[in-house]
Amino acid sequence: MADPADLTLDELRLALAPGIADAAVFDGWSDTALLSAAAEFGADADVARLAFPGGPIDMIAAWIASVDAAMAEREPAEGLRTLPIRERIRRLVQARLDAVAGREEALRRALAIMAVPQNLARAARLGWASADVMWRLAGDTATDYNHYTKRAILAGIYAATLAVFVGDESEGKADTRAFLGRRIDGVMKFEKAKARLLKSDDQRFSPARFLGRLRYPAR
Repeated sequence: MADPADLTLDELRLALAPGIADAAVFDGWSDTALLSAAAEFGADADVARLAFPGGPIDMIAAWIASVDAAMAEREPAEGLRTLPIRERIRRLVQARLDAVAGREEALRRALAIMAVPQNLARAARLGWASADVMWRLAGDTATDYNHYTKRAILAGIYAATLAVFVGDESEGKADTRAFLGRRIDGVMKFEKAKARLLKSDDQRFSPARFLGRLRYPAR
């Protein structure tokens, strides 16, 4: 393990984040949790504080980044390529849930902090960023409006799934798994319906082409 004194602040944030989350189960996202994680990791307390100038929201952001990293390690892009897209997304979301399992109370407190009005914009950016990581691992290369709609939809699915996850006491989080499956199936059905409506340019109704044909009928 690298000497904490040799880490940059960015590296230290990522290294401390899981320990802070563990402590946040009991102490909330607080200075107490930060100092507990720093002591466990062997980092200087003052330097650890410097790594999180924004306080709790910075700690939560670092935890989310650590979950992104854990997900990418568990479900690398090359291992997902042969799977249907719905299974890729399901596995990526499930990997995130597995990474936070056992820390439901820390997650519950984090969601409450992110819901505070002054943190809403930051929370939205964090959700978008995680959705972007998932789509990139899933192989998405869209650059048109689909790039944005896919990420917005997935961010919504993930947020709703987390809300179920934190209160799920079913065996093996079965209720959460079922909820996630239904949400993904619903989106896939919507995408198929949208694809039928938004056909190729040659099939789509064009007012200009229609008027042109009225003026110059086909022979």
